[in-house]
Amino acid sequence: MCGVHNIRATQTRSIRTCIAILLMKLKSGLDNQMLATLFNMTKFQIRRAVHSARRALMKDFVPRNLGFAHITRNDIIDSHTRPLAQQMFSTVGSTPAILVLDGTYIYIQKSGNYTFSRRSYSMHKHRPLLKPMMIVSTTGYIVSVFGPYLADPRNNDALILNHSVKSNTEEMKSWIREDDVFVVDRGFRDSEDMLTDLGIKVEMPAFLQKGKRQLTTEEANCSRLVTKVRWVVESVNGRIKTWKYLGKTLPNTQIPYIGDYLRIVCSICNKYRPPINTGTFEDDLAIATKMTMLAKQSNELQSFVQENGLDKRSMKWQKLDAEETSTCITFPKLTEDEIRELTIGVYQLKTAKSYSSEHFTDDGSFEVLVSNEIPNIISARIQSRHVSSKKYSLWVKYDTSILSWYCTCKNGARVVGMCGHIACVIWFLSYARHQKEEVREFGVRDWTELVEDAARTVDFSDSEDEVLVENQEE
Repeated sequence: MCGVHNIRATQTRSIRTCIAILLMKLKSGLDNQMLATLFNMTKFQIRRAVHSARRALMKDFVPRNLGFAHITRNDIIDSHTRPLAQQMFSTVGSTPAILVLDGTYIYIQKSGNYTFSRRSYSMHKHRPLLKPMMIVSTTGYIVSVFGPYLADPRNNDALILNHSVKSNTEEMKSWIREDDVFVVDRGFRDSEDMLTDLGIKVEMPAFLQKGKRQLTTEEANCSRLVTKVRWVVESVNGRIKTWKYLGKTLPNTQIPYIGDYLRIVCSICNKYRPPINTGTFEDDLAIATKMTMLAKQSNELQSFVQENGLDKRSMKWQKLDAEETSTCITFPKLTEDEIRELTIGVYQLKTAKSYSSEHFTDDGSFEVLVSNEIPNIISARIQSRHVSSKKYSLWVKYDTSILSWYCTCKNGARVVGMCGHIACVIWFLSYARHQKEEVREFGVRDWTELVEDAARTVDFSDSEDEVLVENQEE
């Protein structure tokens, strides 16, 4: 590892031991007392070893593996950009650098300094923390880390990015070029104008307009294109937090070194860990072509539902146990791989299992709605995973295959993939109900009955009557 020659060996520990102590501290999160016991050293010696290793790695190893200066723009484009992202976000004849940005969190203790306590308190997480800004490629390669920053409203994601660009942190302005693409979430909305002035293209999920309950088909489709690429930064953040020292609440005495520790971990990930994305070139191009083609289409089933009043109460639907659909309707039978081609991702399949387990009734049935007036269309009402009082209505049109779908949730009008509610119904009807009954839960278990519930109804009428009779007899 580069930089180890800057560490001085002593009688109590070698250079190898010094690096091992630091890496074990970061990976396991053990305190100095436990490390001293494991390495047969004193706490003071452990502290000196960590200090020496940190300084040596920050001097040589980190600059070689992290920061805008350590890698050229062409290297990011050629070696660390997914063909899927280039296909979806680049124009004809251009090969922009595509970067994904997001803030992450390093939790710290509450401070006795009230000014710092207020400014490090996150209203979003409801606890004190510091915010590093992660800048990664579409394969998960970490280009740079800015910060850490404070966590008050004056240090939101947009303002952090604005500050970094205006102060030209790591001379990033000379690295980026016009028509480069920044893929971000909605928290960067206040940076959009500044980035546009610099000629940078901003890809961000759409906002739900005031007074509306649902994104349009075009907005939902474009948002899905963004999330298909943006997830990689969340995976990078998760990979970093596997280093348990960065995932726990750090004492405030470590605040001066948090940035160094984070950069050391990111440099190690860049140097020794494989890319997060493992898709092949051909698969990426095929998925990108499919998604861009679907993004231009409208949701025909949505128009049919609204024009024919299928979402009105006057429309008569008949409840049907999903087990009975084999005799009443010919819903296509699919494999999980075929369903994944419809969802264009695995997340919806994961949530489908949880949604399905909630919609089993006491007798083990899963209800769907059918109408004799509308052939080859089923309907269902799926409980929201977040709000108990909200259910979403959905419709699925089928023949020998799944033709179209529409849901009343915020993202339910999209045709680039589908929401989790639609995936739940399709997954159960086309796959899960054909499996053996003993594996229907698919790993989803309800723990409610094992925990006390104050809202559970208790009938005290019998015991009260007995007490009344006893008192009268006395």
